[in-house]
Amino acid sequence: MLAAVVSLLAGALLGLSLAAPPGPMNAVIAEESVNRGWRSGFAAGVGAMTADACFFVLALAGLVAFIRDAPTVRGVMVGVGGLLMLYFAYGAVRSAGSFSDSEAASDAAGFKKAFVLALTNPYQITWWLTAGVGLLSPGEIGAFGVNLPATSGTLTILGFFLGIFVWITGFPASLRAAGERVDSLGTGIAYVSALVLVYFGFTFLGDAAGTLGLLGHFG
Repeated sequence: MLAAVVSLLAGALLGLSLAAPPGPMNAVIAEESVNRGWRSGFAAGVGAMTADACFFVLALAGLVAFIRDAPTVRGVMVGVGGLLMLYFAYGAVRSAGSFSDSEAASDAAGFKKAFVLALTNPYQITWWLTAGVGLLSPGEIGAFGVNLPATSGTLTILGFFLGIFVWITGFPASLRAAGERVDSLGTGIAYVSALVLVYFGFTFLGDAAGTLGLLGHFG
């Protein structure tokens, strides 16, 4: 019983370690939540979580390890991610202060935006190359002084996605908790989200240029 509880908690903590840190994905979720409503923010979170499910399947198939050992492929993915972040930053600035009362109309757009961005997000790729490997070998995870048995893998994976679900549900809700004041916050959060995306966009483009050896051609 203790091992089962610890397995769920360990998985949830792994999920939160991926979902909670500030970064481009949470910037998108924040923008969608404040400008278009809780459902849009939640839909964006589901898009990011769906990408994580894809990464998990790819990790099981060994393709994540292939990306790790193929710097050119990783460099291209990081570069595409950087360009997407700059594009979404432009969209955030354009939509700043423009609010929609129809949350359902933007749910699909938020999902697609977060899903595509997450698939090329270097932070998520790196996470799956490091901490995410633990999900593939739950018997090697130790948490709270308890070594998890290999048979607890299903519970650990369930806890992982449960942790992400808790975040993508609670984070948009906390932003919407401001009630009527959310409209006045919307423009500011849109611009902050744009700045975050621009920062990470240029950072990832620089990373991609270094990985692909492009910096030397311009130096």
